[in-house]
Amino acid sequence: MAARGAAIGRGWAGSLTMGAGQFCTNPGIAVVRADQAGIVAEAARDALAGTGAQVMLTEGIAQAYRAGRDRVANVPGVREVLTSMCNQREATPFLFVVSGRDWLGNHALGEEVFGPLGLIVTAETEAEMIEIARSFEGQLTATLHMDAGDADLARRLMPILERKAGQVLANGFPTGVEVCEAMVHGGPYPASINFGATSVGTMAIRRFLRPVCYQNIPDEILPEDLR
Repeated sequence: MAARGAAIGRGWAGSLTMGAGQFCTNPGIAVVRADQAGIVAEAARDALAGTGAQVMLTEGIAQAYRAGRDRVANVPGVREVLTSMCNQREATPFLFVVSGRDWLGNHALGEEVFGPLGLIVTAETEAEMIEIARSFEGQLTATLHMDAGDADLARRLMPILERKAGQVLANGFPTGVEVCEAMVHGGPYPASINFGATSVGTMAIRRFLRPVCYQNIPDEILPEDLR
């Protein structure tokens, strides 16, 4: 954070608002040391403030986004960093901050808000950051923003994060998904996914396949590949 906290905050804001926040890999939660959180919050707030209203896919999704916003905003200990106005099918960004202690005391804060809403969770110590990581439900992705000096803490976090998410990144943002053989688009519940419906990775081909059973068919009339 000391080296590039503002850049991380701006990058997070861009990922958070991509596609009106409707990417399934949208990084809605940032866990930051309390003494460094202001750097990220200020940069993200300034970047988000310049984001206009975006149209969501359906009115129902937009209503659910506003309901999720209200749920987060009304949790004791949550403080507003950026608020905006949106109605009908529009989505505008919101940014909140909460202490790690209040986060750990309210399971509802870990529930997804589908849309461009960011929540900064401040950790007083490395031990509290690890405790927050352990509290997460299953995720599609988890990201470590780090330099060489953060390697010791990253090594302590990795065994936790790899059990919480299907994809673990370093120094990047998860909305930049590459469709390649190594890609995993799923994670522990509730981020689990039917492999036959995933849109990325080699298993995506199953979306376009339909099983056919051949019973007692003479070899000479079977498809060539099955003879």
